[in-house]
Amino acid sequence: MKSIAHLWRFVKPYDRQAVLGLLLLAVVVAVDLALPRLLQQLINTGIQQRDMGAILNISLVMVGLTLVSAAGTVGSMLFAVRVSQMAATDMRRELFVHIQSFSFANLDRLPTGQLVTRLTSDISQVAQFIWMTMRSFVRAPLMMVGSLILVFLTNWQLGLLMLVLMPITIVIFMFYASKAQPLFMQVLRKLERLNTILQENLAGVRVVRAFVRASHENRRFDATNVDLMGRAIRVERMLAVLAPTLRLLVNLGLVAVVWFGGVQVVEGNLNVGQIVALSNYVWWVMMPLVMLSLSVGFISSADASTQRIFEVLDSQPELVDEARAQALPAVEGRVALENVVFTYGGYDETAVLEGINLVVEPGETVALVGATGAGKSTLINLVPRFYDVSEGRVTLDGVDVRDVTLDSLRAQVGAVLQETVLFSGTIGDNIRYGRPDARDEEVVAAARAAQAHDFITSFPAGYDTLIGQRGVNLSGGQKQRVAIARALLARPRVLIMDDSTSSVDVETEGKILSALDRLVAGADGYIRTRLVVAQRISTIMNADRIVVLDRGRIAANGTHRELLASSPIYREIYQSQLGNHEGGGSHEG
Repeated sequence: MKSIAHLWRFVKPYDRQAVLGLLLLAVVVAVDLALPRLLQQLINTGIQQRDMGAILNISLVMVGLTLVSAAGTVGSMLFAVRVSQMAATDMRRELFVHIQSFSFANLDRLPTGQLVTRLTSDISQVAQFIWMTMRSFVRAPLMMVGSLILVFLTNWQLGLLMLVLMPITIVIFMFYASKAQPLFMQVLRKLERLNTILQENLAGVRVVRAFVRASHENRRFDATNVDLMGRAIRVERMLAVLAPTLRLLVNLGLVAVVWFGGVQVVEGNLNVGQIVALSNYVWWVMMPLVMLSLSVGFISSADASTQRIFEVLDSQPELVDEARAQALPAVEGRVALENVVFTYGGYDETAVLEGINLVVEPGETVALVGATGAGKSTLINLVPRFYDVSEGRVTLDGVDVRDVTLDSLRAQVGAVLQETVLFSGTIGDNIRYGRPDARDEEVVAAARAAQAHDFITSFPAGYDTLIGQRGVNLSGGQKQRVAIARALLARPRVLIMDDSTSSVDVETEGKILSALDRLVAGADGYIRTRLVVAQRISTIMNADRIVVLDRGRIAANGTHRELLASSPIYREIYQSQLGNHEGGGSHEG
């Protein structure tokens, strides 16, 4: 249960409220322990002596203490709720912020389904554990210790008997708890797998429908669901034996009190009131362990959840600002890759990029082409330092990107990535994502350059049009144009476009490229350099230079006409798309 001890740093900011809750709980325990003593006096001095005054007085005291216990219980419960929920809120916030700091490499190893599970159900489980700790898990040992002391004070022989039964009970409890924890970890991993499948299907429901694969996905989900059920049943079946075993020990303790106490009464060493009090105390000594036994599954599950949460919190971002990192001043836009080698660590020993030497001068538009898997997207991901090179270096105006802060670097390197991601909210909010304080006229100017203004204003609400999750109510081409406008509004010095006009028709694409040309080294231009990845030759024929990648290496580098004459790879790509029509192009909706 070491991982549960780590929770203290989230509870510590609220230690005063926690202490107040525990003090109220201690009052409740003290009152509960006093009631059997009062019951003993009620029997001995009231009932047996037929003293109605004593009966009335003791009864009133017991009623008063019961009210105090009720008030203390409510107060301690309220404090427990506040502390557990505030700690869970802090944990959820820290976990979310920590995930935001992860590099692409970190996220490659932690699927979305796992992160969602840890942010939601795991933290809810931990919050419930904190609440129960401040209630049952603290109350139980207090009741046990207090009751045991009072048993010794009443009759030391019965106290020794309890000292024999308690270790046996505790050993049984700890044995089952240690066995349950790894099983609950397996259950949670199966739940993660179930959530991953669910997340994939919700995100790709259109693909599932298009390929008529609903029955396949149903079978895949059902297989995982049944596997989860089997693991859960296995755990619960093991725990089903624990509670009856502990109840047996409790009953044996009560039988021992009645038998041994009865003998003591006959011999005149005990009275009836003491027997009743002892029976209550023996119950309070043993019963908390039975109650805890019913929570073994929950405790083990909470421990597993805590481990999984701290597994993420303890994961260090692979890309962080170096100690020597400084803010990057405004750059002219010279991008250089020098002897670059890149390997996705832990996934593939084969280098994705090898021996890359490339310089892009300010004012240039350089396009990257090549077959799928040639390394185009990987190469451009190195410039904003989404990944670090394995060997060599990437520089911006001669400065190694590892020597500057990530924020200052990415503020000057805008990226329109291959996968268009929009957020729920308005179209205007999505365009402003990189510059929330941008003026309306700047948003419109960026949208015009991206050829998005016309379709946006065709909506009744214009820029205030709400878009669904991931932009579901926009077409692929519309989403790409909003993403381009978002990147332009950020006013980057270096603009990276990774196949970002693939869903736009050729005519609109031409207008976008013309607008971007005006922003590169123009009189009012702020973009200094463009790196473009494109599948369509028509997109990049007019680039200043075209770099052909093949199996992670630069196979050719030159203008469109130079490559047609010198590069078989480029010529093959060109002929497969445009044939002998120099200005041709394909239309992709």
